[in-house]
Amino acid sequence: MNLSRTTLSVILALGISPLAGAADLLELYRAAQSQDATFGAARAARDAGQEKLTQGRALMLPSVNLTANTTKNDVHTVLPVDSTKKYNSHGYGVSLVQPLFREQNWALYTESELQVAQSEAQFKQAEQDLVLRVAQAYFDVLIAQDSVQLAAAQKTAIAQQLEQAKRNFEVGTATITDTHEAQARYDLIIAQEIAAQSALEIKRRGLQQLVNADPGQLSALGQNLKLEPPQPASVDQWVEDARRSNPQLAIAQAGAELADKEVDRNRGGHLPTIDIVANYNNSYTGYNSFTGGATDIRSTSVGLQLNMPLFQGGATQSKWREADANRTRANQELENARRNVEVQTRQAYLGVVNGIAQVQALQQALKSSESLLEASKLGHEVGVRTNLDVLNAQQQAYATRRDLYQAEYNYLISQLRLKAAVGGLVEEDVTRVNQALH
Repeated sequence: MNLSRTTLSVILALGISPLAGAADLLELYRAAQSQDATFGAARAARDAGQEKLTQGRALMLPSVNLTANTTKNDVHTVLPVDSTKKYNSHGYGVSLVQPLFREQNWALYTESELQVAQSEAQFKQAEQDLVLRVAQAYFDVLIAQDSVQLAAAQKTAIAQQLEQAKRNFEVGTATITDTHEAQARYDLIIAQEIAAQSALEIKRRGLQQLVNADPGQLSALGQNLKLEPPQPASVDQWVEDARRSNPQLAIAQAGAELADKEVDRNRGGHLPTIDIVANYNNSYTGYNSFTGGATDIRSTSVGLQLNMPLFQGGATQSKWREADANRTRANQELENARRNVEVQTRQAYLGVVNGIAQVQALQQALKSSESLLEASKLGHEVGVRTNLDVLNAQQQAYATRRDLYQAEYNYLISQLRLKAAVGGLVEEDVTRVNQALH
C-alpha cells in the first residue's frame, strides 16, 4: 500500500500512535478463548457430547443391582394360643442382567457415535465462529477509531476554511456566503464527530465483551498490507472443498444420519428382547410359625428372559411415524445447509477477489481526491475555485480515505471467512492477519 495510518497522522497532524503495549488481534483472540462465554458454553457442550458414547456403550454391558431390607416384626396371636412373638427379618439380593438381543439398544449405541461426531463438529464450528467474531469486533473498533480521527481532522481543516472565509469577508475579498457555507460544514462535522465517538465506545464495549477486559489501545493496520488472491484461484474448487470439510455440513450430515437411525430404532419397537438374568438372594427370618425357630434361606438362579411387546396402545407405531417425519426434516435441513454453505463460500471468495480490486481502486481514488483537494485550494487562492469547491473536495478526500480503510478490513475478514467456509480456519490464519498490524 502507498498510504498508511502513519501517513494519515503526518498529513492530518493528529494521528495517535499505538502504545508500546498495544494489544493485537492474536492476543485478543487468545484471551477470548478463555473468556468468551459463548465459546465457553460450546466447550462445555462438546464435553457433554463426549459422554454420549459411554452412555451408549453402557446399554450393551451388564447391569448389576443390590437390594437389601430389614423388618422388625411384632406378631400377636389370639387363637389357638394367645401369644406374642417379636422378631427381626432381613435379607439382601444381587441381580445381574446381561442383554443378549436388544435391537433398540444397539441402535442407541450407534447413534451415540454419531452424537459424539456431531458435538465435535459443533465445537469446531464454535472455534471458527470465535475467530470471526473477534476479528470482526477488532476491525469494527479500528474503523470506528479511524472515523473519529478522520472527523477530527476534517473538523480542523474546515475550521481553517471557516477562519479564512471570515478574514476574507472582513477585508472584502469574499462574500458572507463563503462564511455560511464553511460554518454549516463545521456544525455538521461536529455532529458527525460526536456520532463517531459514540460508535467507537459501543464497538469497544463489544470487543470488551469477548475478552472480558478493557482491550486498551489496539494495534492498527500497517502500510504493508499484502493483497493476496485466493489459492487455488477457482471458486468451484473452494466450493468442492467446503462440501467435504465445512463443519456446518458435518453437523447437518450427522443430524440426518441420526434421524435415519431413529427410524430404524423405532421400527424395531415390537421386536423381542433376550437377556441373561442371574439372581442371588439371602433371606433371614427370626421366627417361623411352622418350625418355631429361625430360617435362613439362600437361593441362586441363572436363566434367559424373553420379553415380547405385543401392544403399547399405538405408541410404537406413532413413534415410528414421528421418527420418519423427523428424518424428512433432517434431510431437508441437510440440503438447506449444503446450499447455504455453497453461497457462503462463493460470497467469501468474491469478497477476497473483489476486495483486492476495491482496495486498489480506492487507493487510486484517494490519490485523485487528494490531488483534487490541492488543486481546489490552489484554485481558491487564485480565484478560480470557490470556498464550497474546497469544502466539497475535502469531504470527498476524507470519505474516500474512510472507504479505503473499510475495504481493507473487509478484505481481511473475507480471507478468514473463506478459510472458515472450507473448515480450515485455525490460529495460524489469525497470526497471518495479525502480521498486517503494527
